[in-house]
Amino acid sequence: MAYDTQTKAVIYCRVSSAKQTVRGDGLGSQETRCREYARHRGHDVVRVFKDDASGSLVTRPAMKEMLGFLKSRKKDSYVVIIDDISRLARGLDAHLRLRAAINAAGASLESPTLTFGEDSDSQLIENLLASVSQHGRQKNGEQTKNRMRARAMNGFWVFQAPTGYRYERVSGGGKMLVKVEPLASIIKEALEGYASERFTSQAEVKRFLELHPEFPFRGNGEVANQRVTDILTQPLYAGYLELPRWDVNLRKAQHEGLISYETFLTIQERIHGKARAPFRKDINADFPLRGFVCCGDCGHPLTANWSKGSHGHYAYYLCRTKGCASAGKSIARAKVEGEFEELLKRLAPSEDLIAIAAKIFRNLWDQRLASAAEQKKSMAAELSQIDRKIEQLLDRIVDADSSAVIKAYEKRVSEYESRKALLSERIANCGRPARGYDETFRTAMEFLGNPQKLWASERLEDKRAVLKLAFAGHLSYQRIEGFRTPEIALPFKALGDFSGLKREMARPERFERPTLRFVVLRPDLHRLSERYAHIA
Repeated sequence: MAYDTQTKAVIYCRVSSAKQTVRGDGLGSQETRCREYARHRGHDVVRVFKDDASGSLVTRPAMKEMLGFLKSRKKDSYVVIIDDISRLARGLDAHLRLRAAINAAGASLESPTLTFGEDSDSQLIENLLASVSQHGRQKNGEQTKNRMRARAMNGFWVFQAPTGYRYERVSGGGKMLVKVEPLASIIKEALEGYASERFTSQAEVKRFLELHPEFPFRGNGEVANQRVTDILTQPLYAGYLELPRWDVNLRKAQHEGLISYETFLTIQERIHGKARAPFRKDINADFPLRGFVCCGDCGHPLTANWSKGSHGHYAYYLCRTKGCASAGKSIARAKVEGEFEELLKRLAPSEDLIAIAAKIFRNLWDQRLASAAEQKKSMAAELSQIDRKIEQLLDRIVDADSSAVIKAYEKRVSEYESRKALLSERIANCGRPARGYDETFRTAMEFLGNPQKLWASERLEDKRAVLKLAFAGHLSYQRIEGFRTPEIALPFKALGDFSGLKREMARPERFERPTLRFVVLRPDLHRLSERYAHIA
């Protein structure tokens, strides 16, 4: 069929996402078909508009541009050509609104697959097809969600990979999370450091992450506070997943975790426990004792600063408390920190005492391994009991009519699932320590034997660690007399008390009395090893 006059036309093409613009040729094939239709109808195509947005949306960049183009040329007669009714919209409401907007811009709508008429029968067919398109979109969404939920129930994460992981296709399993180094190791150190109280607050975790240029951060060089919270509360890093909104309760994931589930629970307890003071930005490598050493006259923490002299700059600690006898009277940094190092030297026990303590811990370690079978049996019994309780609660949920009661039962089930995951992990590792005795306690014993070694580190983090581990509270410094008697931490206190018993032990097998003391001390030393294994 030939036409005497050409009508000006524009082509509108759409795919659902930006990914579809590079995968396949959806936009190109739509344009080709529309151009073929325009030649057949004798239309002159003057512009092509392309969108990569959901069909459920009314406001789209290319659609907005096209409507503006048509309105600016309203005096001319234009035709808008679409490949299929679903390319205009995938929802009845969106279709009707865009159809009206195109008509208001003075243009008409045409398609190779449908005649858009103004009579009632044509409009009925058009609306039915728009409804079918909407149903197709909704059905696709339901099917996609169901497939994703089923995959999540099988232990596969189905959303964006968390920091430290990426997706890789594995044989017979589709895409699965795998660790990305060095990010995975950085996050693991951050998580274990927070769990062991090496980092006393989330602010210190944030600062630790910002010290690593490999870690992705914002343009201002900082890691967002919410990003830190998300990392600390993400069970994926423990090798577990849960999706409450899809009724997918906690379960073992298929990917390899960075930390144990027990460590993850410790982190959650810390987050929801007593709040810690945020990390002070004015504490830096120039003055590592700032905020920890207090004035011996008023008890307020000493501050510090650099002062300019005739021959250069000089570092001082000082008290700025109004009314204090030492207010504004500077103390040379070298004097304060030199006396502090002498204090650390006096803390160190003798080599003989460290050797005896090591033998005691070895004995306790062997006893713990020997009792592993009984522990495993006890945990297996508890696990079986938890399974029965979960089944009972699920039966009650089915019979319950009250939403409040159902919610309470579901909360109990979630708590039991968490306990079940913890027990399963402990049973699997029972009798198989992640690290041997020497590796586990080496760092702790080295620190106890020579705390000054860690203080000599160039890292501010290590220096602050010495303060937390060696002393039970702040140090008091009097400007004339120096440091007052400090309250030392439990490990050093126990070793100091134990040194008085050392002469009473004529034979190595007589360890009963000191062992009782070290049973209490052992967890502290174990946490110390966990905190600072990175310096070994």
